[in-house]
Amino acid sequence: MKKSIQLVPSGITIADNAWGGFYRGGTYLLIGPRKSGRTLLSLQFAMECAKQKEVCLYFTNMRPKDLMIQAASIDFDLQHYMNQNLIIVVKVAPPAELAEFKNPDELLIEYLKDIVTVVEQYQPSKIVFDELTPFIGFENLSLLQEVFLETTEKIEDNGITSLFVLGEPAAPSSKMIIDSVNLAATGIIHLQKQSDMYDRTKGGTITISPNIGHTEGKFKANYFIEAYKGVTTDFQPIKRKTLTGERIISFDEEKYKSLSEIDIPPVNYSLSSFYSIDDFSLIINNQIALYKSTGQTFRLLSFKYSNDFERTGLLTINQLQNAVRLAIDKKDKICIVGNKILVLVTKDDQKSLTNLISRVKYNLPVINGDQLFDILSRVFIYTIKVNEETRNADDLLNELISEDKSRKKAFE
Repeated sequence: MKKSIQLVPSGITIADNAWGGFYRGGTYLLIGPRKSGRTLLSLQFAMECAKQKEVCLYFTNMRPKDLMIQAASIDFDLQHYMNQNLIIVVKVAPPAELAEFKNPDELLIEYLKDIVTVVEQYQPSKIVFDELTPFIGFENLSLLQEVFLETTEKIEDNGITSLFVLGEPAAPSSKMIIDSVNLAATGIIHLQKQSDMYDRTKGGTITISPNIGHTEGKFKANYFIEAYKGVTTDFQPIKRKTLTGERIISFDEEKYKSLSEIDIPPVNYSLSSFYSIDDFSLIINNQIALYKSTGQTFRLLSFKYSNDFERTGLLTINQLQNAVRLAIDKKDKICIVGNKILVLVTKDDQKSLTNLISRVKYNLPVINGDQLFDILSRVFIYTIKVNEETRNADDLLNELISEDKSRKKAFE
């Protein structure tokens, strides 16, 4: 990105309290059924942008008058900010009947390209697209992944933070479409409406899940829709422990202190690229479904270290895991099983695999060539590629996790 990475307020309370806001230049998806509060959350995002004296480009399929009424329901004077050119509303019409076109995907590509054209014209700080669902109904999901990623990268390169609204997938085919665009997202906000909520509530549950960064992790809370307030939650920010027996040092007051003098509690970082075996299996099954429908192949890699790896004192297991984490692409996923580091690699070509292994090697914290050789001689790799006979994630994982008789060193 051209602008430095920083967190900015999003106007979505759970994201601001749990994550500290959105990354400037990040791409976020807001997924939920109709009348779940998606548009209200989008307006809160736009209102926060305007309050920061930044421009928000708001794509909507609603009539401007209806959008103003929605905004007024959360005490947001949309017209006032439009008059100041802080909110720019762009009315979008859903695509024509796609069945009438010989190649509907080509038509949808042009729609997505038009988004970039309008964004480049206005150069906003943030954009909202409410909603994107009609514009991503591609037949070729591999093409959708490619085009949507290209679209978001062009927007991100200008330091623009995006919020794309999507409908709740009702069929397996719709879910596969959503999964395809999920891969390009920095984070996902998911609304699940509960019709039996009582009293002042008309909401349900809200879940925020990181794809990239936001190492605080995934959070879930109840949400409510309140007059003149909008979407609120019962989320309670986690009280984090402060430095034990120390106060924050001002450099104007005292000289530098060694970090070893500051007593801090251990922190367990939740890295967004790491998944439990259950979540990892679910992601693999989604990739298998994508392969079955589009032919897009992928690989699983297993980095395995010898039993005496950590006892040598050359490197800790966490350091090796971190070297792998830093080496993967943002669409790749990691799962730790015993002494194996499993990686789902979505780009199945020799160049990508070679580059991945080279980056792992480069990221290792070593002092000299002898130390590097000792480490690499204890790390092995095994790869497996999805094929026609692959039925589900278990087929691939069982082969990777089981003790294989032959091993190949990762860095030969």
